[in-house]
Amino acid sequence: MKNSIKLIAIICTAIIFVTANMAMAQKAGGPWTVPAKYKSMKSTVKAGDASIAGVGKESFNKHCKSCHGAKGLGDGPKAANLKTSTGDFSSAKFQAYSDGELYYMSFIGRDEMPNFEKKILNESDRWAVIGFIRTLKK
Repeated sequence: MKNSIKLIAIICTAIIFVTANMAMAQKAGGPWTVPAKYKSMKSTVKAGDASIAGVGKESFNKHCKSCHGAKGLGDGPKAANLKTSTGDFSSAKFQAYSDGELYYMSFIGRDEMPNFEKKILNESDRWAVIGFIRTLKK
């Protein structure tokens, strides 16, 4: 009798573990939940600023291009190895995100999208990257 109870407990634990992992896997890559403080952020770098074509493009090429591709189409060499979509930065849907939402997604990250706060330290350089991403629209 004791062995039957142990077996049932092990099976139930395994079922719970598998179900929880499947639920977590389905959440990955879903819609972003961006905190309100980021949604209201505005870029400090304006369209046409020289830093966009300079440091923005350089930082994008160094940190983003390998997954997102040179034109932000999500076709970088590492993209095929990812479980989640890298998105299409040229799409109207992507370009409709606010500056703050793009900032959060680009520098805070989640799941397979790493945090870049320690790799791009300068705030104006981060905004230059967002400015560069804005140039990738169709």
